[in-house]
Amino acid sequence: MVELLLIEHYDETWQVVPLVVLGAGLGAAIAVWRWPRQRTLEFFQGVMLAFVMAGILGVWRHYVGNAEFEIERHADLKGLALLWESVRGATPVLAPGALVQLGLLGLVYTFRHPALGRHHQQPKPPISEDLS
Repeated sequence: MVELLLIEHYDETWQVVPLVVLGAGLGAAIAVWRWPRQRTLEFFQGVMLAFVMAGILGVWRHYVGNAEFEIERHADLKGLALLWESVRGATPVLAPGALVQLGLLGLVYTFRHPALGRHHQQPKPPISEDLS
């Protein structure tokens, strides 16, 4: 989040999305740490899903921006050549993937969390009665 602020990643509306998601993630993580209850964990899971979606959206937005720039520079660029130049462009296409990773990590943290109160326990074997 600090790096995004330092590079002034808030010129356009879309650029604010990762800042909002990261801020919500920080708040949700503090809430889960302080109050590890079902409600806060479910909120945290929702924020982690937002991380994943924002990361995918960010990869797409970075790629499209780079592709548009490359097409402006070289109008004849198409196919794999365009893909290659766009992925290697000035805007780091894979950087928003860090949001996806953080979101997945948060979802793994909540997987089978005891505070969620869902039926995550192993079923008990049936009691066998000895009739002898």
